[in-house]
Amino acid sequence: MRKARELPNDIPIAPNEPTRLATQTVGNIGLYFVCYRLSQHGWNVMPTARNARGIDIVAYSQDGKRTRTIQVTALSKRNAAVLGGSLDGPIAEFVVVCRNVRTANPESFVLTADETLARAKRGGQPEKPTFWLETKAYEGDGYCERWDKIGEGS
Repeated sequence: MRKARELPNDIPIAPNEPTRLATQTVGNIGLYFVCYRLSQHGWNVMPTARNARGIDIVAYSQDGKRTRTIQVTALSKRNAAVLGGSLDGPIAEFVVVCRNVRTANPESFVLTADETLARAKRGGQPEKPTFWLETKAYEGDGYCERWDKIGEGS
């Protein structure tokens, strides 16, 4: 019997599983981690259909009177956070960059929509742009674990 390989922070993986996770799997880990953290703050959370543009999570308070919309960008390591090909159209009230999702202690960076738009960089071809947040754009100004920006759902 083959022994399971170990990932950083001693997270075991199956013996025959590749060490690189598919992008969709990384996204799922980040999505459900953010749902977990929001639940810890008293929110009822509902992930939207995968690959829905702009909004990944709808959260509502225990009394049902307040809602929040969240877009999640999940990363397996310290990288820029890709926002997509357009910043037009619906954008969530909050963007959470969830980094190091393969470890026992993922990091979360909470930004408002305005903070995200102000810090987004544009690149790519003129006819096919790409928008992203550089690491220094979401690491700075006290965004790490700032769940208080979203507030308490209870």
